[in-house]
Amino acid sequence: MLKKARKERHIWLDVMLTLITLELMSYFYYGIRSVVLAVVCISTALVAETISIRLMKRKFSADDLTCTSDALILALMLPAVMDYKIAAVASVFSIVVAKNVFGGRINMIFSPAAASYVFVLTSWGRKLLQYTEPHVKTGLFVEPEVLVSSASHTFNLTGTFKHSDFEILLGNFSGPPGAVSILLLFVAAIVLMFRRSISVGAFLGAIFGTAFFAVMTPIVSSKYDSLKYSLVTNMVLFASVYIISDVRIAPKRDYYAFFYGLFIGIVSYVLVLTGAKENAIVLVSVLFTPVALGFKNLEKKIENATKEQNEEIAKVEAVNGEGRDY
Repeated sequence: MLKKARKERHIWLDVMLTLITLELMSYFYYGIRSVVLAVVCISTALVAETISIRLMKRKFSADDLTCTSDALILALMLPAVMDYKIAAVASVFSIVVAKNVFGGRINMIFSPAAASYVFVLTSWGRKLLQYTEPHVKTGLFVEPEVLVSSASHTFNLTGTFKHSDFEILLGNFSGPPGAVSILLLFVAAIVLMFRRSISVGAFLGAIFGTAFFAVMTPIVSSKYDSLKYSLVTNMVLFASVYIISDVRIAPKRDYYAFFYGLFIGIVSYVLVLTGAKENAIVLVSVLFTPVALGFKNLEKKIENATKEQNEEIAKVEAVNGEGRDY
């Protein structure tokens, strides 16, 4: 049990370190307001988690600090100029409703950040999908003068993406601050997979599902451009790393996790292709909760069957051993 707790804390620390690098890039493009937004989300989540745990008559432990990584994931999915009150409400929803009402940290069924994002999308969709341009830094309590749609929205509707590969790698295009820093996300994915802090199977499945259909049924005439832009838009890479590959939610075995991620990647791509649904992968990851639960139940049945079989083999060997001794 102690070994499991330590592993959980190490995973949380790994995830937090990569998220902080994304937050630093967000600060570079959008200024101090993006940092304050993250602080609002994290502090609200901590308060909500503390109150929830006390109401459940449990003690707050270091393992419960995972609420901060969920809050930071949420903050990086929101526009840097998002209203603080909406961000606070979203953080409370992610911890109280999406997490603790549905089983808490031990029995989590879907990503709190993803569920909260869907909640904000249904309640404040217009504010959620409007952004400032990179390098436009807005005051802490100033309403932004000019808001634009994301580059993902433009690509989904028109099939055009007017940014160079260098700008794409550095995240110099409009969209959720955490989801546009493509180079950092690739590095984070490699580091987290190497340290087994995310599900390797789920990540590869989501990327492969998106990439395969982007080539087979391209959004634009060029298959290469379809592949490239499908992976860097609509939060595909960000969600693949921090939502779909969350080890608390994805199936444990890479084989099942791969198909779990694969289904999400395919369905979300189809929604983008047919309905130009922006950031569809986040919505699909929440809707595919039954799939993850189904795979986990299958894994438990296999583990129990294997355990029973091993016990039977051990009994037979023990009986045979006694017979030989006799």
